[in-house]
Amino acid sequence: MRSLAPLLLLLAVLPAAAAPVPAPARPNIIFILADDLGYTDLGVQGSRYYETPHLDRLAAQGTRLMNHHHHQNCAPTRAALMTGQYAPRTGVYTVGGTDRFDWSSRPLRPVENVTNLPLDRVLLPQVLKGAGYATAMFGKWHLGQRGEYLPGRRGFDEAIVSNGRHFDFETAPATPYPKGQYLADFLTDRAVDFIRRHRDRAFFLYLPHFGVHAPYEAKPELVARFRAKPVADGHRNPVYAAMLASVDESVGRLMAVLDELRLAENTLLIFASDNGGVGGYSREGVRNERGDVTDNAPLRSGKGSLYEGGTRVPFLARWPGQIPAGQTREVPTIHVDLLPTLAAAAGASLPPGQVLDGENLLPLLRDPGARLGRTAIFQHFPGYLGAGAGSWRTTPVSLIHEGDWKLMEFLEDGRLELYNLREDVGERVNLASAQPERARALHARLLAWRREINAPLPTANPGAAGTPAGKAAKAGKRKAKSDGN
Repeated sequence: MRSLAPLLLLLAVLPAAAAPVPAPARPNIIFILADDLGYTDLGVQGSRYYETPHLDRLAAQGTRLMNHHHHQNCAPTRAALMTGQYAPRTGVYTVGGTDRFDWSSRPLRPVENVTNLPLDRVLLPQVLKGAGYATAMFGKWHLGQRGEYLPGRRGFDEAIVSNGRHFDFETAPATPYPKGQYLADFLTDRAVDFIRRHRDRAFFLYLPHFGVHAPYEAKPELVARFRAKPVADGHRNPVYAAMLASVDESVGRLMAVLDELRLAENTLLIFASDNGGVGGYSREGVRNERGDVTDNAPLRSGKGSLYEGGTRVPFLARWPGQIPAGQTREVPTIHVDLLPTLAAAAGASLPPGQVLDGENLLPLLRDPGARLGRTAIFQHFPGYLGAGAGSWRTTPVSLIHEGDWKLMEFLEDGRLELYNLREDVGERVNLASAQPERARALHARLLAWRREINAPLPTANPGAAGTPAGKAAKAGKRKAKSDGN
């Protein structure tokens, strides 16, 4: 019998050694989206003026995507996040109607913009709700302001919408709050309450802050703190810094309640911004009415542009035990990836029959050696975004981003711009003439993508040359609203 002992011991050990690592329980999911926060606005992203200790800690505890892109302004980003689809599929390219800016003197008529996200699309909260998640949204929606288009009718069990002001704000539905309360604090109160009430079941919390969007309003005590600091690297606005500090405080409060309730280990927590910061215009000769509120350097330009300063945003993801801490990834990723990524984390079924343009990023977040199935990401903006005084943040443009290379086609005249982003992240040296074969190959691929996705193009503007039609069009233009520029 003693001769069998080693064999029996081995047989006893083998099943345990060979057993697969159990799959984690469905994680809670929290997605925090800042508004107009620039790529370098976080301490961990390089700012020496703004203070973001909680976001810096979140980054240290998770993985950052260093080459992540959203649209050039808020509504199209939100549509892509909710649907997993590029803008030509939803028709949401910008904020408001085609006539927000006076394009009557430009050579092209922009494509009509969709302001209500189509009702035939299955949205991210519906996907997660179908998998048994409790769902909530508190903050800026911007995908339809009434009836069937409101978030409470599109998959969120609970929803409070508010944007436009940071003090004395309105909410839909009307919700009481203490006089003088700051909007970021109000939204965080609602978020913390939702987490506490759903601690015993899987939940999805979407917290799209209105901060740090104009109007620039902040708590006086925070403004005073930043007025005393020396400016650095184009970061110099104490009110903006104070607004950013309030967003950071919000993140810290959510992290604290997750720790208190022992939910942090099974919560996927993501932070990003909807587009680049409001800055970098003066270097481009763009006369923005508000000036440069922040600076996205070394990235070129800012919100409203499809240069990197307008589309590249911070992206921080923490899921203890599933996503490694303190790492970065350089692979280009984009807004349409969020829906398939969160669906995969939740074990949810993807919407049948709905084309998805994104990819599941969990393998990339978990493993630095992972590769995505695609090799390029795309953007298409068939319109105009003004900046005041006859200046433009962008004219109609499409782009392809493949590896280190980015090619932009400006649709007014067909001009191509080609950049090697690894060597020239500031997009200063146009290599289209120096590398014509690469430019032609990328352009051919961009054209093929536009055909495949049926992307509409702007048409010739008969009133561009000062004709009566052009003058009539100019007379009918509406002034851009401050919310959602």
